Amino acid sequence: MSPTDSRLPHEKGFHVSWDQIHRDSRALAWRLDKRGPGEGGAWKAVVAITRGGMAPAMILARELDIRIVDTISVKSYNHQAQMDAKVLKAPDAELMGDGAGILVVDDLVDSGKTLELVRRLYPKAHFATVYAKPKGRPMVDTFITEVSQDTWIFFPWDMALQYVAPYRGD
Repeated sequence: MSPTDSRLPHEKGFHVSWDQIHRDSRALAWRLDKRGPGEGGAWKAVVAITRGGMAPAMILARELDIRIVDTISVKSYNHQAQMDAKVLKAPDAELMGDGAGILVVDDLVDSGKTLELVRRLYPKAHFATVYAKPKGRPMVDTFITEVSQDTWIFFPWDMALQYVAPYRGD
């Protein structure tokens, strides 16, 4: 068995820096610019799926000059194990309606269960993620980068800088 065959699924890692998430979120904003249903292609609001969607949503709101930002809190992971998605906190009901004109943002679509739940609640919303895995891709309207299903993405808000020993020792 080769060393790669004995790895856990999350050990096929894709490390994303703050600079990278910022660049990729700006690229997402560029793709979404003037694509909203409002006058001049404006979006009514951005709704971040917490917690991962908060940084990309902040960048999109700034780049697209969207002043109304809300959140929806959906729990679909317990540590690194997926579970059934459930809404812990919903955005303003009057704002949301059926989702028309709303840009729903997350950092990543993995299995698609989170977005599937949110899409059932707001079927006319536009769903955007920075990264997408194949299983969840059908749930996303716009994304920037696709990664393989067995890749674990390490986001900068989950990481701390620390010393790592070289492969051949100290």
